[in-house]
Amino acid sequence: MLIHDIITTKRDGGALSSSQIEFFIKGLVGGSFGEEQVAALLMAIYIHGMQEQELVNFTLGMANSGEMLDLSSLPGIPVDKHSTGGVGDKLTLVVAPLAAAAGVTVAKMSGRGLGHTGGTIDKLEAIPGLVTELSEEAFLEQVRQIKVAIISQSASLVPADKILYDLRNRTATVSSIPLIASSIMSKKLAAGCGKILLDVTVGQGAFMKDLPSAIALAEAMVAIGNGAGRETVAILTNMDEPLGYTIGNGLEVKEAMQTLAGSGPEELEELALLFVSEMMQLAGLGEASSHLSYLRQLLLDGTALQFFRRMVEAQGGDATAVFDHTSTFALAKVTQPYLAPQSGYVSKINALLLGEAAVLLGAGRLNKGDTLDMAAGIRLECGRGKFTQIGEPLCQLHAASDALIARAMPLVAQAFTFAAEPPKRPQQVLGRII
Repeated sequence: MLIHDIITTKRDGGALSSSQIEFFIKGLVGGSFGEEQVAALLMAIYIHGMQEQELVNFTLGMANSGEMLDLSSLPGIPVDKHSTGGVGDKLTLVVAPLAAAAGVTVAKMSGRGLGHTGGTIDKLEAIPGLVTELSEEAFLEQVRQIKVAIISQSASLVPADKILYDLRNRTATVSSIPLIASSIMSKKLAAGCGKILLDVTVGQGAFMKDLPSAIALAEAMVAIGNGAGRETVAILTNMDEPLGYTIGNGLEVKEAMQTLAGSGPEELEELALLFVSEMMQLAGLGEASSHLSYLRQLLLDGTALQFFRRMVEAQGGDATAVFDHTSTFALAKVTQPYLAPQSGYVSKINALLLGEAAVLLGAGRLNKGDTLDMAAGIRLECGRGKFTQIGEPLCQLHAASDALIARAMPLVAQAFTFAAEPPKRPQQVLGRII
């Protein structure tokens, strides 16, 4: 078999056979092909797409290109929750401990942020001392003991994806639905969970800007998961505006803790309850709709927050600094408000612009190796739909210097839209795909 023949098959709109895919993945990881050959195949996939079984086989091949975690020794049915990313998306920080408190086994590998979308591992590493790189044995033992662990993705997980991801960036094939879906799902399959819940975000602050594209991605990922024998559900959620009131790693940890204590933003709590109830259903613990009042009680009585604290302590984090001295945790050197330029109802808050502003403040990465300022970011003081008077603070900018705040302020100034009448509340959940 020759790589030339595989490229030709895809170039002419054909479907790759399982043997062709196996040959390609093995040669890719082994360094047998030139970059121009791999790039040619990526472009052919971008143009012609992939058939459903072809995509399942391609994703399974990628998943099997490296380490595959075995979670069979864990109690219950482990359920993975994954988000395609957004601005202020600290949902996993709430969902994981709440799900564990409700009896779901949560053995989760998460990623870092790049660009305007944050990463769960970056947020956790805002907690002093917390370790996200655990051995497989330590990872599994923690889940056995306290039912929840969130760690960074192993370097040996899906090496094929690392090679393709880099080339996709350089060949303008990043937006290919099959390539996005296989990249995400290969890591989910390799991480070992038998059930997968996907949060596919849609809107200005998400990777998928429009609903049809998000539906296509969700359908592709669900087809891969189910085709690989992993029950998979996708929920489409609105990311036109930031989720909650904070953007930035330490700030988002604080807001997640508030939500776990029953005093967080309404929309964040609602989504957390929805996702955990879905996880409970996937874990065989009953119909999703029957769990909402029980889950809300776990927030109000402190149980969910206690599970988060146990996870932090188990992974070496300084729980005293975070849980007992919240007011001094992740304090920025400089804060400055952005004041309303006019009176009126806040009708829109652009998630993309605020996400990009948070990066300029030091909360995110412009390049992969950038160092993060864990205290940097933005805290909204005035949510969508609220009437504000001219001169009142709309948000607070947190950074290490006045110069960084001055750099980010023009983006912040463009992010808020005003209206004379109160806007309708946007729909948070846009669909469910199984």
